[in-house]
Amino acid sequence: MNGVTGRMGYNQHLLRSVLAIRDQGGLATADGTVIWPEPVLIGRNEDRIRAIAEQHGLERWTTDVAKALAEPDVEIYFDAQVTSARKEGVLAAIDAGKHIYCEKPTAESLDDALDLARQAAAAGVKTGVVQDKLFLPGLRKLKRLVDGGFFGRVLSVRGEFGYWVFEGDWQPAQRPSWNYRAEQGGGIVLDMFCHWQYVLRDIFGPVRSVQALTATHIPERVDERGLPYAATADDAAYGIFQLDNGIVAQINSSWATRVNRDELVEFHVDGTEGSAVAGLRHCRVQHRSITPKAVWNPDLPSPVDFRAQWQEVPDNTAFDNGFKEQWELFLRHVVLDEPWHWDLLAGARGVQLAELGLKSAAEGRRIAVPELTL
Repeated sequence: MNGVTGRMGYNQHLLRSVLAIRDQGGLATADGTVIWPEPVLIGRNEDRIRAIAEQHGLERWTTDVAKALAEPDVEIYFDAQVTSARKEGVLAAIDAGKHIYCEKPTAESLDDALDLARQAAAAGVKTGVVQDKLFLPGLRKLKRLVDGGFFGRVLSVRGEFGYWVFEGDWQPAQRPSWNYRAEQGGGIVLDMFCHWQYVLRDIFGPVRSVQALTATHIPERVDERGLPYAATADDAAYGIFQLDNGIVAQINSSWATRVNRDELVEFHVDGTEGSAVAGLRHCRVQHRSITPKAVWNPDLPSPVDFRAQWQEVPDNTAFDNGFKEQWELFLRHVVLDEPWHWDLLAGARGVQLAELGLKSAAEGRRIAVPELTL
């Protein structure tokens, strides 16, 4: 597990996924055997990686990636490093014959992302890319509605994501400074368009075109050492995506907006038979049969509580941590060859959409999104 000293690598992948799987006794299989993940921690800072290992009673850790990849019992290489370092680590793991599981984006460019997918396919190793938002309770409920035909014909999707990331001067920033440096793989388009690609594709249909406008609303920030730096990457993106079947998706992504919604991300879906608003955990619906008649009257205060007219979609199941659920699926895919859909080619689709989104913003035009193949 390379990159576990970082925020995502430690919190979501080591602590809440791999160690949580161990805490529950591993993954039971149909024949009664148990899949047991034994992590080897990798990090650049020896003191930090040692401290994490000691804190959790783990004996295997190193700062030497090559040494870890040479271990014969290491079967999977996981990468949660900064984006700019990911290709080198994944290629080394492919060369060592290890299965690959990694964070997104899988690379800084589409050419590099496709190269990783092709080399992994040629080597015959199994691959996976984190697509965590598909496992959020709110989006799983939304997927359930789509699959059940609740919407009829889906017309449009409107997404709002983001929050105010402190500039770092009067309060520490909640995100690392490299996120705002294009030369280090930063930018909200490269980060979030990878998410929007798989969310839209898996729930509604493939993205066929993109039109985007980007901005760097906060041009100067203060880094972890207290030093000011120029923000060279985009911190906001306003995208329009055309999907199959005429569906239009509009998604705003921003690290320079203050939240006035129930959750940090929400998707409003309209269809001929009903509408829904889904967030991280909750999903509310309004069916055609109970849609009130709205009347436009700007001369009087509205007496209607519009939100009270929507119904909450029940959980109907117990939802586990989304990162952990995907880890469990990937481990079962590697050990038992169970079905798996989110490989390095799927990861390349996310990089493709980000790259074309940036190109659209630079050229001021809508750009087609061709289907990718190996």
